[in-house]
Amino acid sequence: MRTGELARRAGCSVQQVRVLATAGVLPPVPRTGSGYRVFGQSHLRHLRAYQALALAIGPVAARGVMCADGMDAMVALLDAAHAGLDRERREVRLAREAAVAIRGEPVSGSEAMSIGELALALGVRPSTLRHWESEELVRPDRDRRGYRRYSPAAVRDARLVHQLRQAGYRIEAMRELLPRLLRSDATAVLNARERDIAQRSRDLFAATGLLVEAIGAG
Repeated sequence: MRTGELARRAGCSVQQVRVLATAGVLPPVPRTGSGYRVFGQSHLRHLRAYQALALAIGPVAARGVMCADGMDAMVALLDAAHAGLDRERREVRLAREAAVAIRGEPVSGSEAMSIGELALALGVRPSTLRHWESEELVRPDRDRRGYRRYSPAAVRDARLVHQLRQAGYRIEAMRELLPRLLRSDATAVLNARERDIAQRSRDLFAATGLLVEAIGAG
């Protein structure tokens, strides 16, 4: 089949077929005497395996799997992908536990903590708290001398940031997640993320089957 037919049968663009063939995602493609590519069923199977992988782990990682140097390398990348999804599941669980625990604590009162006191309570360095402040994750007040003072609400936020960091969340992800965790829709947000992870796990499982089929068929 020609490039256009392969693209039509795979539900993608002609340009994507060309890019993937050049990148080595598809098996070597023979050409006619006039230079036209000629694709077969093997190319279609590999293309569908790539598409399924891209849904599960993203196009960059999917290319890495498809272009791996040998079966052992390919299996290792798939193992890493499964481990990554498992890690995301643990992150969601820990974030839910942190949100439930910390949101349920009172934040009233006038007692404030210094940066040193809060750092000691959390077991982190003061520089870590300053970094969280620069990233706008925790917002302390300032006294008349300019020293940081952490209100009960700021202490709660710092504790939540600390737990999320221990759970493996990066700064960029926390910046988006924190405001939601402190509102009533935290459970809905985390449930949605959990469903997304479950779907990608199913996609990865299906993609692995398509990949095995493509390799086995040659």
